[in-house]
Amino acid sequence: MNITDLKPAALWGHFADICSIPHPSHHEEAIRAHIVGFAARNGLECTVDGADNVIVRKPASAGMEDRRGIVLQAHLDMVPQANADRGMDFTRDPIRPVVDGGRVRADGTTLGADNGIGVAAMLSVLESGELRHGPLEALFTATEETGMAGAFGLKAGELRGEILINLDSERGNELCVGCAGGTDANIELPYAGEAAPRGRAAVTVEVGGLKGGHSGIEIVLQRANANRVLARVLRPHLAAGALLASIDGGGLRNAIPREARTMLLVAPERLAALEQAVAEMLATLRREFEGIEDSISLTVAPATGYPAEVIPPAVARGLVDLICLVPDGVVKMSTSMPGLVQTSSNFARVVSDGRTVKMQALMRSSVRSEKEWVAERIVALCGMVGARCELAGSYDGWNPDMSSPILGTMAAGYERLFGERPAITAVHAGLECGIIGGVYPGMDMISCGPTIRYPHSPDEEVDIASVERFWRFLVDALETAPVK
Repeated sequence: MNITDLKPAALWGHFADICSIPHPSHHEEAIRAHIVGFAARNGLECTVDGADNVIVRKPASAGMEDRRGIVLQAHLDMVPQANADRGMDFTRDPIRPVVDGGRVRADGTTLGADNGIGVAAMLSVLESGELRHGPLEALFTATEETGMAGAFGLKAGELRGEILINLDSERGNELCVGCAGGTDANIELPYAGEAAPRGRAAVTVEVGGLKGGHSGIEIVLQRANANRVLARVLRPHLAAGALLASIDGGGLRNAIPREARTMLLVAPERLAALEQAVAEMLATLRREFEGIEDSISLTVAPATGYPAEVIPPAVARGLVDLICLVPDGVVKMSTSMPGLVQTSSNFARVVSDGRTVKMQALMRSSVRSEKEWVAERIVALCGMVGARCELAGSYDGWNPDMSSPILGTMAAGYERLFGERPAITAVHAGLECGIIGGVYPGMDMISCGPTIRYPHSPDEEVDIASVERFWRFLVDALETAPVK
């Protein structure tokens, strides 16, 4: 079965088009042109603002002119993650969706249901001549996944609506009314390479097979961080005289690291001890992460080539200590909303280039002071090993408003349609609502979406039945929107 055979047909048809157009973060030109062309073909007003956001407007249906204007919002970009054997070029190759039972997934890559399903739903609404709705705007934001650049660049006065419905949530039975804020830590540890001594065994130590995932939504699952695992392996061997030639771990700042690797120079007589220690560590990790990371791998193999330089031993030891100590994972759980992570940190990236080791961490919290305290701790730790830490991209969360008119309308509509009340939640992720709400402080906001599992990883999938429910729910929300 092809995804175009699924219902609702219009939504899945648009999602198929989206999958065929490469659109990883920072490479959104083609998908943006697709939206602009779609608006022109359908006779809709369309603008592209200075931050590369696309805004499409559709007049109210006859008899619905008295409704409050609604802004539907989703982001254009997707997270490009692929299994190592996939050979995927996300800037050129299409996503290949697969219908697998009751879900749609991709062929060894991220699917882009985050946020492609939301974009497809918005196109379906704009295209339809049958739906009843008040004045509509569709805001397609740019480059959300790597820093929410589009939302940050949105200017006051661009939007006319009073209500914003964000379509970037990932649990189909929930209405989201709040989100975490975030701060990036960009770390640099400079060094002057030292000539690599001859006569050592050059080996590669590699961590793989981890699940990774969204550093906000899935941080609560206690998955292993490949960077932390690698540092745990390296620390005793650097202390025993192994030399670190290079390191490369993790990827995007908002994805839990799935893979990490390093090149080491080891005295030949210590090679067997390293191999034994790695085997023992793998057994330990499998026990510690049983039921969580059952596919974890940890390998030692002869390296390809021999490095000309190594990272100075004192710098390498400080680097590994820093990786071990930087806050990572859940820092604090919410006391007011059971099961919700309140504060977390994701040590996302570490890579050497011969002159500098560059690292990234992303802190999230719905409490500004806690987010700032975690950031201060990272700055302090960096100073202890001579690393520079720049804090950037800070944004506040979105505070819930339980008296929101659109919340009351949509909660009642969900119960009428499906015979049960939706869960009212906040999410430990940086929804663009928090940023947009800062630009439009009077806007009534809510977020919803279908059920998407394992976003930001090659295991990403979307539940088919939840997409149809999501569509029915969205249509109902538009038809029953509050009056002015």
